[in-house]
Amino acid sequence: MPETHQNYYLRNIIGEYMAELGMTNDKVVVVNADLMGTCRNRSFVEAFPERSFNVGIAEQNMVSFAAGLAHEGFIPYAFSMAPFISMRACEQCRTDVAYNNMNVRLISTYSGVSGGISGATHWALEDCAIMCAIPGMTVMEPCDPLQAKKMLECSAEHSGPIYIRSSVEPVINVYDSDYCFEIGKASLAKDGNDGAFICSGITVKYALSAAEIVKKNTGKEIRVIDMHTLKPLDRQAIIDAAKTGKIVTAHDHNVSGGLGQLVAEVIASEKLKTDFVNLGIEDKFVPMAHAPYLYHKFSLDDEGLARTMIELINKED
Repeated sequence: MPETHQNYYLRNIIGEYMAELGMTNDKVVVVNADLMGTCRNRSFVEAFPERSFNVGIAEQNMVSFAAGLAHEGFIPYAFSMAPFISMRACEQCRTDVAYNNMNVRLISTYSGVSGGISGATHWALEDCAIMCAIPGMTVMEPCDPLQAKKMLECSAEHSGPIYIRSSVEPVINVYDSDYCFEIGKASLAKDGNDGAFICSGITVKYALSAAEIVKKNTGKEIRVIDMHTLKPLDRQAIIDAAKTGKIVTAHDHNVSGGLGQLVAEVIASEKLKTDFVNLGIEDKFVPMAHAPYLYHKFSLDDEGLARTMIELINKED
């Protein structure tokens, strides 16, 4: 396990790494909707001005424009905020990109409630539900800097459309330099057989801390599964997790249509025997507040996750 004390911002990591990706593949281009600063595209734009396109504040046009570039053989990375890609440009993502199986990479920031006091208009609590419902769309969410880079590397070789969501809240180092990333294959962030946290993105760091709290208080070893690919989902990882008898999912997303419901479908369809709790943002419009406050309110932080798992453990007594 690497040192985790330093905080990193994934939009910085992703934006800066695009320049490296551009050096290795001359088909890579960047399209943005006048959010070069927000999405940290400046290094790519400076290195490859002829492969950079700013369409203005027009996400629908941005996605259609990216689809056209993909049709001509380029690999466009279209950057914007998660609510604007997934909702404002939803029809273009579905019809222009996915229906034609275009190699467009939709890169979003401000996922979940990570936009904090920007409020509901700038939160994306529905984006995974929307994107996972689009046929052929791969949906991913990185949790640490190394994984984000490897995710981008794999995306350049992948065939078909991809949606990647990331938080603006800081993350930590989770994986060592020898970490192997594979689309559709969950990563084991921590092993354990007394219960399992299944999470993605920002909640992975909280689950790792929660697992330590649970161990300190109960002596139980809790597995932490990083479900970085929400579609296609790693069903086997969920089947294996159910053998621990306790699964808690955590996702910075509406509880309806998020990771928890995806996991619940596997539990039900495979007839798995396990206690199960789905943690996420309540299915209502939540008043604006800073993200850490909201994570605490909805039990998505380490304290809430640990408490939820300990309650399941105590049910055995």
